Amino acid sequence: MLAALLLAGAADDEQVLNRFNDPFEAVSADIAGCPEPRGPRVTAAEARVQAHHRAERGTSCWLNGQCSEPNAYRFDGAIAAALRQALVADPALHPSSLWFTVQGRVVYLEGCVERAAQANDLEAIARSLPDVQQALALVRVGPGATLPYRRLP
Repeated sequence: MLAALLLAGAADDEQVLNRFNDPFEAVSADIAGCPEPRGPRVTAAEARVQAHHRAERGTSCWLNGQCSEPNAYRFDGAIAAALRQALVADPALHPSSLWFTVQGRVVYLEGCVERAAQANDLEAIARSLPDVQQALALVRVGPGATLPYRRLP
């Protein structure tokens, strides 16, 4: 019985989950065959490694007077809602298959786009939003190009 519990716990440790509940969602699905990014999903071991950095980053924002909230991650839900609205309203989103993650006021755009200029446009949309500190478009441009992001196994 104990061995079964230990094996079950080890299996749970290896699952990739959104352990910090970072906003992560798909906003378009125009390009067939675009692999879904891993996004904020991590193993338990990866989460333990990230925990200290996240705590430090979250509070240093407040201590340095760069945030109106005591933790940088408190902004993420509102940023995600505003980002979703801004992206779906902008023609730069199409054609693409795009997901976004928001972590500590940083926006990650991952997926596939048809034109290289789209990546710049999408980053600019994200950067224009209140409280966004940085935006990064990690996208595959055109079919057959290499993926610049980690994907689900």
